[in-house]
Amino acid sequence: IEGNCRQVYYQAFEHIIEDFPMNGRVKQPPSNEVNALISFGNSLCYTLSLDTIYHTQLNPTISFLHEPGARRYSLALDLAEIFKPILVDRTIFIVFNQKILKASDFEQKLNGCFLKNSARQTFIKYYEERLKETVQHRSLGKKVSYKQLVRLDCYKLSNYILGMETEYKPFKI
Repeated sequence: IEGNCRQVYYQAFEHIIEDFPMNGRVKQPPSNEVNALISFGNSLCYTLSLDTIYHTQLNPTISFLHEPGARRYSLALDLAEIFKPILVDRTIFIVFNQKILKASDFEQKLNGCFLKNSARQTFIKYYEERLKETVQHRSLGKKVSYKQLVRLDCYKLSNYILGMETEYKPFKI
């Protein structure tokens, strides 16, 4: 169900991103600039999620949404799903619509489209700026960064598993 919802969501990218058609989600290898940025950004979000999990009591191999796999930490994939639209997708919209990245920042090779090194660095810069942005946290009553929100979500999940909370409600903007 989640995968089907994501496919419908990706169809909206055609209306949000100017000058760069997506033509559907293609992963391995990415078929165009939008897919290349989604793949790269998702890997950054996955890495952030895994790093955050390592700073909690959670086991990154035990998940609730993705199937456990031999070569991946499925809980990091679960956590990343919550934050990809907020962190990755919004950064993609900024770098494309503000013309920060252009077609010349990508190269076609190995039957796919990939970011040049300078474009990766540019995207990382804007992604890290996004992580530092703060929002008012409803239950804490104070401003927290998006990076802190990922950690807080891990704590909520951990508290639920330990029986300290009766329900786990993932972050919702």
